[in-house]
Amino acid sequence: MKPAEKLVMMANQIARNLAVQGEEKAVAGTATHIRMFWDPRMRAGIHAHLAAGGEGLNPTARRAIEQLPPVSYP
Repeated sequence: MKPAEKLVMMANQIARNLAVQGEEKAVAGTATHIRMFWDPRMRAGIHAHLAAGGEGLNPTARRAIEQLPPVSYP
């Protein structure tokens, strides 16, 4: 599994687990989780994947990532 595929899988799992709270809370909760618990390399990787089209991201995860500030990591 490629690193981007793993990040997509993880973001989708978070979004899916929070879906019971309703769409808006799931988006906010997913964004909060990624911001608090993912290291800068992971956040930069998921942003790069989104910029390349975001293949595989579910709509909730996509919206959450779009809300996060971009991260630059070497």
